[in-house]
Amino acid sequence: MALAHSPGTRETFVRSPATTSVAVVIVNFCQWRNTERLVRQLRRSILMRDRETAFAIVDNASPHDPAAERLRRFPDTRIVANLRNVGFAAAVNRGADLFASDWILLLNPDVSVPDGFLDDVRAAADRAERDDPSIGAIGFRLVDANGAPQASAGPFPTFSSTILGLLRPRASRKCRHYATDQPRDVDWATGGCLLVRRDCFRDTGGLDERYFLYYEDVDFCRRARAAGYTVRYDPSVTATHHSPLHGRRVPAAMRLVTRQALLAYADRHWSARERRWLKRIVRLEALTRRGQATIFGRREDAELYRRLGELANQPTLDRVREAAEFLRSVSASHDLPS
Repeated sequence: MALAHSPGTRETFVRSPATTSVAVVIVNFCQWRNTERLVRQLRRSILMRDRETAFAIVDNASPHDPAAERLRRFPDTRIVANLRNVGFAAAVNRGADLFASDWILLLNPDVSVPDGFLDDVRAAADRAERDDPSIGAIGFRLVDANGAPQASAGPFPTFSSTILGLLRPRASRKCRHYATDQPRDVDWATGGCLLVRRDCFRDTGGLDERYFLYYEDVDFCRRARAAGYTVRYDPSVTATHHSPLHGRRVPAAMRLVTRQALLAYADRHWSARERRWLKRIVRLEALTRRGQATIFGRREDAELYRRLGELANQPTLDRVREAAEFLRSVSASHDLPS
């Protein structure tokens, strides 16, 4: 077995042999207890007893928690301890590299699953192999704590749909709920509960690390489709997502993160004219919110909105990585999720 070294981490890892069917990647940030709960739920599957599953937990510089030590005792679990919050995309890529597997299952720590969940996931993967070998990623049905459906997939965002989406509730701006019991092809599915074929992950180069948080899943699915893969929504597998981003308060630091992600996505996938208009709108938003923050004495927020205006002035993707680095520094002082 070869040694795999992960940059910016405190540990050296041993790569598992290529016998794992599904490698589960969980990115943790200050949610050790949720992560432990989720891993214990996932372990209640036949797939675990057959030793066809392994867990890669990538922690983005969370404070120590006893739950982390308990997780380390599982022989099929590896933990990457990053020295700083590197963002969701970079953390997923590091976790995916820990195990050789046929499929990679991305799960948020604030997800809970029923017994046998991994068996259902493996069955969905088997159906995909049988029905359409070109399927590169599969999104599953998400519900909230009350069992109400959550939108978890949708069409690719366009300039017009993004602007018009501001008139809709946050839960339906990016995603769409597909009221169907049958699998169907979609443009993209959320990375909070996404099964990815290893070949697809490799051929696309994984998630784009220029995204700190948000839109990295949309971008990944778009690149996967461009590479000849299809993305499927399969409602036969259900998970509960307790704290979706659209249900949280949006502080200035988080707004900076999400707008940077949108600007990065636009720079990669929209026309020059649409990018120019988006940057004008974001600059106007930043100026307005900065003025409001200044009036109410929120100096730190005002500085963040000033920085948002600067991000909107950046001409191309050439400086998106620089912006992502800045967001990593923001995350250290604002407890942004990974």
